[in-house]
Amino acid sequence: MSEILNRTLVKTADGSTSLYIPGWDERYHSQHGAIAEAQHVFINTGLKHSLTQTDADCLHIMEIGFGTGLNGFLTAVESLTMEKKIAYTGYEAYPISLNEADQMNYGQVIANGRQISVYKKLHQANWEETCTIHDYFSIRKRKQFFHSITDIEEYHLIYFDAFGARVQPEVWEQNIFEIMYKSLKTKGILVTYSAKGSVRRAMQDVGFEVERLPGPPGKREMLRATKIM
Repeated sequence: MSEILNRTLVKTADGSTSLYIPGWDERYHSQHGAIAEAQHVFINTGLKHSLTQTDADCLHIMEIGFGTGLNGFLTAVESLTMEKKIAYTGYEAYPISLNEADQMNYGQVIANGRQISVYKKLHQANWEETCTIHDYFSIRKRKQFFHSITDIEEYHLIYFDAFGARVQPEVWEQNIFEIMYKSLKTKGILVTYSAKGSVRRAMQDVGFEVERLPGPPGKREMLRATKIM
């Protein structure tokens, strides 16, 4: 897995940056727009939908693949805008460095640069500790492989943003979605950019009710799964 540590900076179609792994020929985000993809899949189709399904005072979110911190950043900005408390847990086995995080331009692109400090705080937060980013958002970053997650009925929403099945097929198999299912509260939601038939079937086999929905730029469809029991 040493290939994942050899990463280069790239720019995507909407002007936002991402990272590229030459050894895998894999990007952290869609080449059609890192922010556009994250906003569509995880904020609009995930977070905003999840808020219509629960009246909890604090929404608990788990991210599979914290990566560059883009999804966490967009969520932290959204929570401030909505004045909605969110407790965020990001799992990542191979964290990027602070130097790599400093090269990402999300803080400049989002909200005309007014939230740069929020993005920096996400990456400066200590791993394995719960850290307050602002009045409505806290984060706990965990350096851990996905198959070793043991959380039970803790989350309202999961952002499933692992690398694609072409390079990490083991992350998209039924045993991982069993872990995700157990981690969610009843009526909890899981969203992912993937629309592969094998992924949809793996979700259904563990009990999820799965919807095919319009995808982000460059993708026809994505998946949203609900824990119905």
